[in-house]
Amino acid sequence: MKKVTVVVPMYYEEEMVNACYQELKKVLNGIKNYDYEMIFINDGSLDKTLPLLTKIANKDKKVKIISFSRNFGHQAAVSAGLKYVTGDAIVIIDADLQDPPKVIPDMLKLWEKGYEVIYGKRKLRKGESFFKLFTAKMYYKILNRLSSVNIPKDTGDFRLVDRKVVDVINSLPEHNLFLRGLFSFVGFKQIEFLYERDKRQAGETKYTLKKMLRLSSDGIIGFSDKPLSFLFTISAIFFIIAFVALVLLFIYPKHYLTFLMICLLNFNTSIIIFCLWLLSLYIRRINDEVRNRPLYIIDKTVNIKES
Repeated sequence: MKKVTVVVPMYYEEEMVNACYQELKKVLNGIKNYDYEMIFINDGSLDKTLPLLTKIANKDKKVKIISFSRNFGHQAAVSAGLKYVTGDAIVIIDADLQDPPKVIPDMLKLWEKGYEVIYGKRKLRKGESFFKLFTAKMYYKILNRLSSVNIPKDTGDFRLVDRKVVDVINSLPEHNLFLRGLFSFVGFKQIEFLYERDKRQAGETKYTLKKMLRLSSDGIIGFSDKPLSFLFTISAIFFIIAFVALVLLFIYPKHYLTFLMICLLNFNTSIIIFCLWLLSLYIRRINDEVRNRPLYIIDKTVNIKES
C-alpha cells in the first residue's frame, strides 16, 4: 500500500492546531488504498502549540512531532520534516489552511500519472492586501529575470512531491534555504496545479515583512550570481563619467564644475558602498557554509523512531 506523508510547519499556531489536524485527517481518511502520516514541526513556539500537538499525537500514532529548541524559521522547519518522511508521496502545507487540504487527492491523481513535482499555483488569493499581491508579483518577475532556474510565479511551498525528489533535496548541502527554488533546481517531471487560496481561518500570519525580505534575499542570492556581474559595468560607467567630468574641469574652469565633481564623487561613493553591501551578502552566505552549523536543533520528537 502506498503512503502519503504531510509535512506541516507550525509557529505559534495554537488557534489552528485542532482545525488543521481535523481537516487533514478527514481528507487523508477519504483517500482509498493509501496509508498516511502527518509530521508537525513545532518551530520554537512558546504558546500551547506543542502541548496541543502532543495531546493529539498521544491518541493518534499517525501523527508525528518534531519540536525545535528555538525558532529556526519556516524553511528549516520544512527541511526537518522532509528528513523524517516515510511516505511515497510527500505534501508540504502550512497550518493556516489557506492552502486547502481538500485538493490533495487531485494532486495525487497527477502524481499517479507520473508527475514527480506537483506545485500549487494560486489563481486566486483571498484576503491578501494589494501591497502583498503586488510585491509578490514583482519579486517573482525580478527573481526569474536574474535566475538561471525558472521559478514559477504565484507559488509557495505548497506542493506534492515524489519521495525520490525529497531524497535529492535532503542530499543538498544548502544552509540558506529557499525550497521552492531548490525544487525547481532539481528538475524531474513537474506540473502546476491551479487552486484558489483561502483566507486564514484563525490567528495572524507569522511571515513578517522582515522574514519576507530575508526569504526574498535567500531566493535571489541563492539562485543568481548576475548581481555580481553588474559590478564591473557599474564601475566602468562611473569611471567614464568621472573622467569626462575631469576633462570638462580643465576645459571650463568654472567653480560650478567643482561642485559638479563633488556631487559625482559622492554619488560614485554611494554606488561603491552599495556594491560592497551586495558583496557582503554573498560573503555572508560563504561564511554560513564554512561554519557548517546545523540548520536546526531538535529538542524532542513524538512517535518518531530514530534511524
